[in-house]
Amino acid sequence: MKKSLVFLTVGFVMALCLPLSPVTAVQRDITVPDAGFEDHVLTDEGDWFYLADDTITAWKSVAGTGGAWIGWNYYGVWLAFNGNNKVYGYYETDNDYIYQILDETFIEGKTYTLSVWVGLGWSGYDDGWWLYFTGEDYTNELVQASGSAPVFSWKQVSLVYTATAADDGKKIGIKLQGDAWVTFDDVTLSYGPPKARDPDPADGALVMDTWVNLSWSPGDKATSHDVYIGDNFENVNAGAEDTFQGNQTTMLVTVGFPGFPFPDGLVPGMTYYWRIDAVNDSEPNSPWKGDIWSFSIPPKTAYNPNPANSAESVETDATFSWTGGFGGKLHTVYFGDNFDEVSNAAGGLSQGTTTYTPGTLKMAKTYYWRVDEFDVVETHKGDVWSFTTEGAVGNPNPANGAVDVTQTPVLTWTPGFGASHEVYFGADAASLELKGSGNLGSESYDPGQLEWDTTYYWRINEANNANADSPWTGPLWSFTTANFLIIDDFESYNDLNEDEPGSNRIYLAWVDGFNNPAINGSVVGYPNPPFAEQTIVHSGNQSMPMTYDNAVGKSEATLTLTSPRDWTEKGVDTLTIWFRGEAANAAETLYVALNGNAVVTNNNPNAAQINEWTQWDIDLQVFGVNLANVNSITLGLGNRSNPVAGGSGMMYFDDIRLYPPAP
Repeated sequence: MKKSLVFLTVGFVMALCLPLSPVTAVQRDITVPDAGFEDHVLTDEGDWFYLADDTITAWKSVAGTGGAWIGWNYYGVWLAFNGNNKVYGYYETDNDYIYQILDETFIEGKTYTLSVWVGLGWSGYDDGWWLYFTGEDYTNELVQASGSAPVFSWKQVSLVYTATAADDGKKIGIKLQGDAWVTFDDVTLSYGPPKARDPDPADGALVMDTWVNLSWSPGDKATSHDVYIGDNFENVNAGAEDTFQGNQTTMLVTVGFPGFPFPDGLVPGMTYYWRIDAVNDSEPNSPWKGDIWSFSIPPKTAYNPNPANSAESVETDATFSWTGGFGGKLHTVYFGDNFDEVSNAAGGLSQGTTTYTPGTLKMAKTYYWRVDEFDVVETHKGDVWSFTTEGAVGNPNPANGAVDVTQTPVLTWTPGFGASHEVYFGADAASLELKGSGNLGSESYDPGQLEWDTTYYWRINEANNANADSPWTGPLWSFTTANFLIIDDFESYNDLNEDEPGSNRIYLAWVDGFNNPAINGSVVGYPNPPFAEQTIVHSGNQSMPMTYDNAVGKSEATLTLTSPRDWTEKGVDTLTIWFRGEAANAAETLYVALNGNAVVTNNNPNAAQINEWTQWDIDLQVFGVNLANVNSITLGLGNRSNPVAGGSGMMYFDDIRLYPPAP
């Protein structure tokens, strides 16, 4: 013990004595030809020319003569930010842009920053400006930023974009647009992650001690870092005062020692969260909020059991293993087929290894086991784990331990050896009621309307007179109903052939424009299984992908409701829809409609370009329909009442819910 303590202390002192280099802001600049609009030499102050008339500058103008133009101190009232020349976008008259397609190509995963100085050269005129990253076709707008220019002064504005796999290797396009008399000067372009990255320990790591050194790589423009550390994700994400540990120029912080965050040491069994914001006071977009990283200290109880808790189809000759608790030296195993007996057992024999062989197990049976850990000071009682062997019922739906389950679920499972079954169900795990029985092939049970926010338990017992081991008592499963109504969480859809029993393909539930493309440009689901999206999800395992092509004016998909149709239950007053678009999408109006005609639009005209999950809350009263009888819900993009030709893109939807007022 003393030797270990000496090594720990020496390691800590060495860590503190390492040279702590200040942040070096590494900016990878990309050359923008004629970035200051000086390539065309003007003859005198007040001289100017239309970009369309010039063959020297690399910038291109869309509108031609009468559009964007470069001037030298035009009318003597508005000096360039740097040098003599500046450019006027002249959007008000000609809807003009200036743009370049650079020789430099996008690199997937790199974050690009386009910056430019902007000002308004004449008072009393519109002051709007827009920046764009584009593809090799300047009309393919990947992302945009916009704002207002100051009158007779300059400010630097920026646009940030992270290149996707679709962008990789393609030329970078940049585009500027401004109202009449809005001017631009000194364009710069750079790439590199502006956020801190490369956390050490890695995100989600287990730290096998009660202290740790945290380090990271700086964002490319960082000159210092704001450090946030805490044991609550939400607080760290919000930058709560008690999580802010200060601003520093080094990329190292120690946690868990006196004089540092958590001076009393890190607590076994606790997860800690940390965030590094990149700071550069000379940059208008600073600070750049960092990702939330985490690390955990192992618990003092045993963990990581094998077989895993609630495992199914475990072999009858299995050997058990686990990871010993933090500081654990001896381990005591309790095993049996009765939960209460295993939970209450005491006085077992201890062992030094973390494996256990119970002998040959019976098939189609539920077993329980527990491991207590002794760390020389005290014994830490372990959780009771369970598993079922081969031949038992399995694959419960809702999954064991599921939360936010609909109040009208249909319970299903996979049969075991049984030729018949009995269903036990209730809200009291100790006294489940027999609710029904059935034969092989009828593995489902409808419990009817359930209470909100309530935990229910269920078990399936099987029998087969041809098997000497019959009957078999199934494992105890549970789920908790939601405290809201679920319109669609997209978890029930599958890829079974349309003529197979139980088939529930997502595009058959959400009717799109596949069979009517002349008036509806939407397609729900993918062309090949899995038809639902299984990676980009807000919660659970699936979301709904929907492509839109508004060349025909609008794109929408409609779900006909069977339940819930009473949207007044429990006083619900808010419809919530989670959605996510892509930066490369065309900016089309996002809308939702009830009963085919009551339409509400999202107030963000660029909602389709938001490439992170976004919550859309809608007051039900604004729909103006009979909320006690809602028969359909439609999600769409475009102008539903007056369709006009538009662009295309990909959207994702998830977790459509109805919430009551907050208590």
